[in-house]
Amino acid sequence: MNQTTTGSDPNHRGDGGPSGLRALAVRYALLPLRVFLGVTFVYAGLDKLTTPAFFSGSGPDALVTTLHAVRDSAAIPGLVDLALKSPAGFGYAIAFGELAVGLGTLVGLLGRVAAAGGALISLSLWLTVSWSSTPYYYGNDLAYLMAWLPLVLAGAPYLSLDALIAKRRRHRGTTAATDA
Repeated sequence: MNQTTTGSDPNHRGDGGPSGLRALAVRYALLPLRVFLGVTFVYAGLDKLTTPAFFSGSGPDALVTTLHAVRDSAAIPGLVDLALKSPAGFGYAIAFGELAVGLGTLVGLLGRVAAAGGALISLSLWLTVSWSSTPYYYGNDLAYLMAWLPLVLAGAPYLSLDALIAKRRRHRGTTAATDA
């Protein structure tokens, strides 16, 4: 006899959905990814902001050096040309963007928006900096882009400010309906 239909399987509820430890694992499955991407992007943003050579016009750690090195091999050289018009401004935009995306992802505030921002940053870096990586899977920006997509779809529904805000809205709506 099928355990699911008898109700003797502790990992399934009567409605066919998982329960117990399995339900907990399903519920929080994206949390490790959220933490990894959040910490990584916060670190990347802070690393850029605290490395003076990144914003300088020369040297191996300078953004300008990287942009000139990847310009001819980028999938969209126009993006590199745009960054070269104001490399310091572009560098600060990327650094603060990574910081905002990372913090938003970690605390789960505007989770889908933060994830979309992370995906856009990863996409732009893949199409410019790591496009010429051979084989393609050596370029980590493509992997980051793919890692952001589940969070774009799911957001941060648990252990997040988004969940707390939604819970308060529901509570306020219930209270307002009861008072009326």
